[in-house]
Amino acid sequence: QVELMESGGGSVQAGGSLRLSCATSGNIGFSHCLAWFRQAPGKEREKVATFYTGGGIPGYVDSVKGRFTVSRDNAKNILFLQMDGLEPDDAGMYYCAAGYLAFKLCQAAIGSDFNYWGQGTQVTVSS
Repeated sequence: QVELMESGGGSVQAGGSLRLSCATSGNIGFSHCLAWFRQAPGKEREKVATFYTGGGIPGYVDSVKGRFTVSRDNAKNILFLQMDGLEPDDAGMYYCAAGYLAFKLCQAAIGSDFNYWGQGTQVTVSS
């Protein structure tokens, strides 16, 4: 059993920064794909970034490349999403997710590939 809990959301002006955290507990080993998703009202859920616990290069959706950075504190089992240069289109509910996947499947994984989800944290960006 894996549990995920996000925190760090808030309201910022365009150009600002936020760092989201996802505390993970349970059986997260070296073959898990961790991801950040977001969903804005009226829009489909979008995968923003992926991080494979066994190593490898994180993945990002094109719209956040160069602005967002995903990382993990392995000792504390916390997944982070550093978001810089925030834009109004970045607003939405952000979720972290975990799934037992091979590395080659992690960056291409879709929502249904993830078994565990957090409750989400809200990000608001004003222009």
